[in-house]
Amino acid sequence: MGIKNFLLSITLLMSNITIFDFGTDAQLNNWQIVNDGVMGGLSDSELYINEKGIGVFEGSISLENNGGFASVRFDCDPVDINNSTKIRLHIKGDQKEYQFRLKTDPDNYFVYTSPFVTSGEWEVIELTLSDLYPVFRGRKLRMPNYAGQAFQEIGILIGNKKTESFRLEIDKIELI
Repeated sequence: MGIKNFLLSITLLMSNITIFDFGTDAQLNNWQIVNDGVMGGLSDSELYINEKGIGVFEGSISLENNGGFASVRFDCDPVDINNSTKIRLHIKGDQKEYQFRLKTDPDNYFVYTSPFVTSGEWEVIELTLSDLYPVFRGRKLRMPNYAGQAFQEIGILIGNKKTESFRLEIDKIELI
């Protein structure tokens, strides 16, 4: 590797912003579960850190009582995206589709979202910030995609319109 490539690699590594690193010392105080029970549904989920220091978001989705989703949200101080263009998820899923979600302001009624499908193996999924589109209660809004300079909440939601159990392991979430 030439010196230019080495310096570029170091610069790229330094420009990554860790939003949350699930480790054995991590605190889940700013994470919250929001399931369809807010609308009368019966889905159930939890988030915990396992013995290996990996975040585990797991549960079961029920369609009863107009249910059908489970989510986990992380409230954070405003994160300035600077020159970052992507979110990077270090995860191991169960071959199901999830949604990454982002809010610029906790008081907004809508979120920006992008679906992703997990392979069943450990993987790194990169989502382009400008591809995140606005939704409210599962409906796409007629508004521009995310073009913000900061955000204050991220989350992951599963809601595939079927009864199912799920398990998503999360090592780290970064801004790149």
